[in-house]
Amino acid sequence: MKTFSKRTVKRLACVLCMAAICLPQGLRAGALTPVTVTIEEPQVPLAGGTMVLTPTSPGTDIYTGGGATVDVTNCAEGYVTVACRSASRIKVQVTKSGGTTYTYNLNNGGAYEVFPLTGGDGTYKIGVYENVTGDKYAEAVSANISVTLRSQALPFLYPNQYVNFSANSNAVAKGQALAQTAGSDLEIIANVYNFVIGSITYDTQKAQTIQQGGLQGYLPVVDEVLASGKGICFDYASLMAAMLRSQQIPTRVELGYVSNGAYHAWISTYIAEVGWINGIIQFDGKSWKLMDPTFASSGGASDSIMQYIGNGSNYRTQYLY
Repeated sequence: MKTFSKRTVKRLACVLCMAAICLPQGLRAGALTPVTVTIEEPQVPLAGGTMVLTPTSPGTDIYTGGGATVDVTNCAEGYVTVACRSASRIKVQVTKSGGTTYTYNLNNGGAYEVFPLTGGDGTYKIGVYENVTGDKYAEAVSANISVTLRSQALPFLYPNQYVNFSANSNAVAKGQALAQTAGSDLEIIANVYNFVIGSITYDTQKAQTIQQGGLQGYLPVVDEVLASGKGICFDYASLMAAMLRSQQIPTRVELGYVSNGAYHAWISTYIAEVGWINGIIQFDGKSWKLMDPTFASSGGASDSIMQYIGNGSNYRTQYLY
């Protein structure tokens, strides 16, 4: 039998004693069950991330009159909601002091609709008007409000009448799928852009119907555009905006004129490191071309069309939604 010196025995005793002290309590001598803990794997950060902001109404700060309600409770979030029950046609006007007046159609069944405060901080007048005869309207109710936005991007993240979507929209689900392979906001934008211009074709028949006076007050329905695979410029812009807003990328639908006088719709986006970008998408190493999904989708388009995709100088914005 091997023997140990007294010094060696003392050293071994010290080592065993220290081991017993350092072991978790459940693993020390006499313990029957080891202590277990749950350790979660670290979360892998992804660009974007679906977060559909949902407008709410009615709230606590409302104006009523003539069967109409203007709810300004969430003006700091960048929107107001309006409802009216009437037998007549209804218009809503949103005017920022010293700025542009935006005129909208409103359903007359009493359902709330969302209207963005795209002019940023300042004083607004929200008016609801009921048709009297022809093009004459009488004011039902109005509200003058002072707005300080919680974030200047919020009007372009929430859904509204022109970019109408919800957490259950197929367009949102598609936007999330397109974002999964992206490593940055710019890649999400590129993925969405390339999908839209590759999957949606221009609806010439719808365009002609509108030009001939049909489809008065037309508003895009993003899931219908996605399902049908066709649309006019307004549809392209609204669909892209819905996909990108649901990925927390502020996106403006811009309506205005191109240099040949055509009334048109396109989009611009906000990137935290850069700001609002109007000339984006097709990057050649030096600059991006204007993010106009309609003209870009015309793969074999003539030079007279493609010339409008440039540095933005051919575009004159009239309204932001």
